[in-house]
Amino acid sequence: MFRNSRTILFSKVKESLASVVPIAAIVFLLCFTIVPVPTDLLMTFVLGVAMVIIGMGMFTLGADLSMTPVGEHIGSAVTKSRKLWFIVLMCFLVGAIVTVSEPDLQVLAEQVPNIPNQVIVFSVAAGVGLFLVIAMLRILFKWKLSYLLIFFYAVVFVLAAFVPKAFLAVAFDSGGVTTGPMTVPFIMALGVGVASIRSDSNAQNDSFGLVALCSVGPILAVMLLGMFFNVEGGSYTPVEIKAAETSRDLWQLFSHEIPEYISEVAKALLPIVAFFALFQLFRLKLKKENIYRISVGFIYTFVGLVLFLCGANVGFMTVGNYIGRELGTLPYSFIVIPLGMVIGYFIVEAEPAVHVLNKQVYEMTSGSIPPKALSRSLSVGVAISVGLSMLRIVADIPILYFLVPGYLIAIVLSFFVPPIFTAIAFDSGGVASGPMTATFLLPMSIGVCNGVGGDVVSSAFGVVAMVAMTPLITIQILGLVFKIKSRRAEAEVPKENGEIEIFDNEIFEMEDGDGQL
Repeated sequence: MFRNSRTILFSKVKESLASVVPIAAIVFLLCFTIVPVPTDLLMTFVLGVAMVIIGMGMFTLGADLSMTPVGEHIGSAVTKSRKLWFIVLMCFLVGAIVTVSEPDLQVLAEQVPNIPNQVIVFSVAAGVGLFLVIAMLRILFKWKLSYLLIFFYAVVFVLAAFVPKAFLAVAFDSGGVTTGPMTVPFIMALGVGVASIRSDSNAQNDSFGLVALCSVGPILAVMLLGMFFNVEGGSYTPVEIKAAETSRDLWQLFSHEIPEYISEVAKALLPIVAFFALFQLFRLKLKKENIYRISVGFIYTFVGLVLFLCGANVGFMTVGNYIGRELGTLPYSFIVIPLGMVIGYFIVEAEPAVHVLNKQVYEMTSGSIPPKALSRSLSVGVAISVGLSMLRIVADIPILYFLVPGYLIAIVLSFFVPPIFTAIAFDSGGVASGPMTATFLLPMSIGVCNGVGGDVVSSAFGVVAMVAMTPLITIQILGLVFKIKSRRAEAEVPKENGEIEIFDNEIFEMEDGDGQL
């Protein structure tokens, strides 16, 4: 098993290398041309890149071995009980526990002014737990996802009218931040486990959409807090750029942070491990081989996430903020718009949860939705969102001017594309806005905002929300193309004499069974 694991790990690291190298190349190009970066800061980024590559490889392997099977087993076991109250209670607890475990939630809590961190954490956790219950009931009772999304996003935008303007961007960001590397693999696998109880043809398709609904809960929770707490007068704490004069100083930047991330990830994983242990003891009764495999997976997940978060937060955050600030002070600051689009296109491939989503989509659709098509649609969506975010900062445009029409287009498209594409699209929005967005794109946006002299809280924040929105449109457009091609393929089946048949892109006239060009 260890030999097999090493082989798979090597493959996963190669995948993460291919994902991270493009964004590193763009940063290097900027550093060597229009944005000179101090050498120590560049070396911090280089070390961070190495940690992100290794960490992402280990995390994705760990998710395959532990988070995904654990989620599927628990989802199946909960549903087999056939007791609605038990299903509701367990789903709520799972959603709340996994959300509290999400490292990015603490980052969000520290950004919200004048509201205690624990109030935000538990409110958001309750929001995710509640919407996970709704998502599970949707699978069990076959509710239409598009109708639920229309209703809940209508509630979101109605509440937006009563929330302080400066607080809106943070509230919408919360939906993407809380669906991170810990939450996404577990929740998606939970949906697969619940859907496996159903025997109808749409069961597998309905396993998607959980992340979509769970992303709404945090937005509503933070909006409600904004209505009941005085959030005015808060200030943003700038990113501290620490100097590293020697190689020893450089290593200390990381070595001082590693214990903190070990503690964070341990706190994140322990509730999930404990929850699984209780289910194993009283419900699952898995064989020793499965328990051993899952245990090894948890170790890979733990080490991988520690390396990834340390590399991303220490290596990427400071460089992103510095580059953004320098670009914002240029006389031609509008250049951040096309540069942001290029960075957005490549950076989404460095999100760990994106690989989990691609794998599950490929497996659940038996390869009918190619991972490359999904990845490119996602990359195009994030590129557009980052470009629009930079435009919003430079031109000082309110975020609702983008979110309202964007979500309206996404909802309208849901009536014209196959339901599975709507579910995958809304899941992708939460998946794309993960730790790389929080540790590179958001600091870069803050740097640009500082450079152009804008208000950070109202203008820079919101990039996570934008990243979560545009994939809803691009992936549903992919679904529309898929639908049109499927209909053409059905129409181009072999015909009787005198009719047209399409074969290998050539047109043949059928006469007496012989094909003539």
